[in-house]
Amino acid sequence: MRAADTGDTTMGRLVAALGAVKAWEAIRGRTLPPAFVARETQQERVSRLDQKLHTWHNRLASADPAEDIAIGERSGARLIVPGSPEWPTQLDQLGSSRPLGLWLHGSADLRFACLRSVAVVGARSATSYGTHVAAEFGFGLSEAGWTVISGGAYGIDGAAHRGALAADSPTVAVLACGVDIAYPRGHLDLFTAVREQGVLVSECAPGVHPTRARFLIRNRLIAALSRGTVVVEAALRSGALNTAAHALTLNRHLAAVPGPVTSSMSAGCHRLLRERKAVCVATHEEMIDLVGVLGDDLAPPPRSPAVPRDTLNDVTRKVLDAVPSRGGAGFASIALAAGVPLDAALSALGGLAAAGYVERVEKGWRIRTPASAAYRKHHSVPDPVDSSGADAFAEPMPPQEQTAPLPDLA
Repeated sequence: MRAADTGDTTMGRLVAALGAVKAWEAIRGRTLPPAFVARETQQERVSRLDQKLHTWHNRLASADPAEDIAIGERSGARLIVPGSPEWPTQLDQLGSSRPLGLWLHGSADLRFACLRSVAVVGARSATSYGTHVAAEFGFGLSEAGWTVISGGAYGIDGAAHRGALAADSPTVAVLACGVDIAYPRGHLDLFTAVREQGVLVSECAPGVHPTRARFLIRNRLIAALSRGTVVVEAALRSGALNTAAHALTLNRHLAAVPGPVTSSMSAGCHRLLRERKAVCVATHEEMIDLVGVLGDDLAPPPRSPAVPRDTLNDVTRKVLDAVPSRGGAGFASIALAAGVPLDAALSALGGLAAAGYVERVEKGWRIRTPASAAYRKHHSVPDPVDSSGADAFAEPMPPQEQTAPLPDLA
């Protein structure tokens, strides 16, 4: 791990071919197996291989693995490798870019936490809309028993982690630095809470600081650890789209949250949706429906808001539709317009009047307007019948405006 860069695929192929111990011995002796060199030569990598071998050898000369382990133990961190009980086997799908080992710091078991997990990613310079949605997703997913995985950065990542912590559930933060380094510094308290309730994950040894390249390289771990990734908010040049690309390469579910079409911070999400690379989701239930077990984790179908009118039967609805909203009409005219018998119309009108839908006026029956009802309630004055055909829905003028005398300009 000290000899190779994070995500070094050449080292990954060497370890896969020889095993970790023999790969280490080959690097120390500066002699790679001829069969491995021949395979690399077929891929026209021989010149780069010589350069890498030289770099690996020099790094091993200055490395102190025992001190790394001691520093990690003093800070409370632990090291896992492929084959460890806590190692998430889904990382094996990364092939030659599979991490050689992972440093963990936290109370949660990484393998168990990632069995039902969703990666929530997005822009660092997120809008208030984006952070609100990310927090809602983090809280909803955690409350439903799903682990939230993200990168611990500002913006969408931090909001998702906080949402998960608010639901008293574990969350996984994959870092681009050592697990003992707080980057960004403003998330020191957040990382402390994640250690207590979840786990911090990194390929880097303790004390290693982040670089721009490591942020992009660690994104493959976020995508590989989770069952699916949801991009909450991302511009066209966002690191979150790099995570989305890894998710697609690994055949993981990919979802995106739509945003305002005028927002450049959602342009990346909209491009994923337009190119049909991602599924549109608006709630955490829809994300669980996408990544969950078929038939067990279905999202409830969206329903329109229920209104009192929905409880009326067919005859009553027909009568209500036939009642005029201004002026008035007799019950016989209403029955004819509704196409119902007179006794049914009269019975329906009585029920509608008791429920506050219609009212009796001089010309018969009309729709009861909320404005006039509210005015009578507050001012205790009768609602005059508008025989001139004025709009019955117009709100009455306040008393002082109705009675105020006009100035004498003569």
